[in-house]
Amino acid sequence: MISIKLNSNALTKDLNNIVQYSLGFIDGVHKGKKVLFSKIGASVKEMLEIFIDANARSNPQALHHVYEWYKTGSPDARLFDINYTVSNVGLSFYSSFRQSNTIKEGSSAPFYNKAKIMEDGIPVTITPKKATMLVFEQDGETIFTKGPVEVMNPGGSQAQGSFERIVNIFFKQYFTQSFLKVSGLKDYFNKPVVYKKNFQKGRAYGKSVGISTGYSWIVNAGVK
Repeated sequence: MISIKLNSNALTKDLNNIVQYSLGFIDGVHKGKKVLFSKIGASVKEMLEIFIDANARSNPQALHHVYEWYKTGSPDARLFDINYTVSNVGLSFYSSFRQSNTIKEGSSAPFYNKAKIMEDGIPVTITPKKATMLVFEQDGETIFTKGPVEVMNPGGSQAQGSFERIVNIFFKQYFTQSFLKVSGLKDYFNKPVVYKKNFQKGRAYGKSVGISTGYSWIVNAGVK
């Protein structure tokens, strides 16, 4: 007859440590995710700005309003800011518009709230201040008028809402389909090799090893 004796105390200790190692790994990941979010946030912000610039150059009629006059698509002429915040909940992005400092040909002052007014399609009423009449171009003709002129869509139909649309396209399509893959993050998250590498140590020491392993794994995730 074959007799086998198992050290149940040692086996129970190993199993408990393995469980604690796994739980600690998850805790370490949660502990370090703010560091990862900060790195991702900076990279995504830069990529989004470049994405908007490229689309503005290819379709200036849609995005001319979020740049200074005659500089559509130029990084140094942006009338928008992309910012992000990191919290325990996750990573959030938001945008704001700047004031234009340049003057359109034929005007005497910058267009106040140019980017926001054109993006939202807010009607603008133009009235003569110093001159006795207004002179402007419309459909290729020069118009003279003494009364106020209401421009229903100062940025044009293509401009209205186009900044919001291009930002949505970036996050709904480019970010999910391209950024995670190109940045290397998708492959990194799919292969947590450090968990396997430290498994034996985790079986011996439990949760503390799991926490340090999970934390180092998540904070070392880099964006190419």
